[in-house]
Amino acid sequence: MASRLRIALAQQNFLVGDVPGNTARIIDTLQAVQRDGSADVVVFPELAMCGYPPEDLLFHQGLRRQVAEGLGRITAATGSVAALVGYPEFTDGHIHNAAAWCAGGRLVANYRKRSLPNYSVFDEQRYFTPGDGPVVVDCHGIPVGIGICEDVWLTGPCRALRDAGARLVLVPNGSPFETGKQARREAVLADRARDTGLPIAYVNLVGGQDELVFDGGSVVVDGAGTTVLRAPAFAEGVHVAEFVLADGAVAPVPGACVPLQDEVASVYAALVAGIRDYVRKNHFRGVVLGLSGGIDSALTLALAVDALGADAVQAVMMPYRYTSTMSQEDAKAQARALGVDYRVIPIAPLVASARDALEPLFAGLPEDTTEENLQARARGILLMAISNKTGRMVLATGNKSEMAVGYATLYGDMAGGFAPIKDCTKSLVYALARHRNGLGNVIPERVIERPPSAELRADQKDSDSLPPYDVLDPILDALILEDRSVEEIAARGFDPATVARVLEMVRRAEYKRRQAPPGVRISGRAFGRDWRYPITSGYRHR
Repeated sequence: MASRLRIALAQQNFLVGDVPGNTARIIDTLQAVQRDGSADVVVFPELAMCGYPPEDLLFHQGLRRQVAEGLGRITAATGSVAALVGYPEFTDGHIHNAAAWCAGGRLVANYRKRSLPNYSVFDEQRYFTPGDGPVVVDCHGIPVGIGICEDVWLTGPCRALRDAGARLVLVPNGSPFETGKQARREAVLADRARDTGLPIAYVNLVGGQDELVFDGGSVVVDGAGTTVLRAPAFAEGVHVAEFVLADGAVAPVPGACVPLQDEVASVYAALVAGIRDYVRKNHFRGVVLGLSGGIDSALTLALAVDALGADAVQAVMMPYRYTSTMSQEDAKAQARALGVDYRVIPIAPLVASARDALEPLFAGLPEDTTEENLQARARGILLMAISNKTGRMVLATGNKSEMAVGYATLYGDMAGGFAPIKDCTKSLVYALARHRNGLGNVIPERVIERPPSAELRADQKDSDSLPPYDVLDPILDALILEDRSVEEIAARGFDPATVARVLEMVRRAEYKRRQAPPGVRISGRAFGRDWRYPITSGYRHR
């Protein structure tokens, strides 16, 4: 008779550091599965007990005690249904990224992650000691091997599980979103499955954690590498996969496969998730942002409303003499379309007061960007005051193209608690705006069509200071994502002088970026965790 095994993939959103709360969620999920009898095992994501990534919280003695208590509670809650739970294991002066197999009120087995990533946004070698061998557990007559996240990106750990007798591999993950990541994950899983002949059940975190967003997308692949189950992205859920052992081989029963999202749709969903969790997990009452009538703030407003609801969002238009009638009309129209609290606060009195105070120092000097920045900083003062008074967090509205070259004002439009689109190039901002309007028109069309302008002086256009975005953005991608030199980028058809100028602007703007708020990481390399250029440097891009 064939053996059958039902595995519940608990694709859930955990809060970093909230060990008691996460433990309660794990137990609630486990007990729900026990009540309905839908599965034999529940697999939770990587480090589910403490959330991912816990960073230096791992060094705190209080966290260690909470983890020990939580693991005891989870173990005691298991009965007929087993649980595979990710947690940090503290032992003999070492910390391991571990997964505990708990069943029948006992800790049956414990696996320690062998492959510790130390690139991009990952620095696990700072915290964890690697495990040194495979772990295989017999579950309802099926030998089940355990891996954790990076273990399946390399061939060795999966082969070791196969050689130790595993016929199925379970993989808890904390794999953050970036564009195209789900397709790459499934390609890797397919390679591991074809290499070993073993099916793989992969469960991933979902939700936002500071700059990172976890997109879920839990999957099952069969021994031939074919995806036979795919959970929805950016949504919590418990998804049951069934496996059958016959003639020594395990095969998954095909389940529901949600289609992959296209790139722009997935980025939009990631930004919404990032805003929602940053605001809610940090207990802000809502958000406030400056609505200028331009594309960046228009997109940010739409994202905020989709993430939090209109009641939690306030938009403020702060016009000055250079703010066009069109901008004021479009800002008002969008705010009305989205149903948010919309206010207009002219900044002329603030700017005049600052100029009067500075007049003795600036007498005889020509006007320049100093006067432009006074406008941006006046707006920053107002938004931060509203934030202080109402408990609403300020959303900064700058994009990656601006952050890269320093086309932003410190303590002005860079002020805020979170910058949702800071990893989106201007070109992507336009694509995201069109995507959102495809779901329902909320951004006035002329906001998308008009030439972008900071409106800090008469007839100003972004192109006065920057190359056109269809030139600038590919140059920035080549530098930031690929670390290409001036010569290599110019070989792609760009003017060498323009390339050299852009790369020098990026270098000089590093001090600004260090003072920018965090924002959602959606690319293979964002300004933040995985961009670590020195501020003080004699290096010149060549």
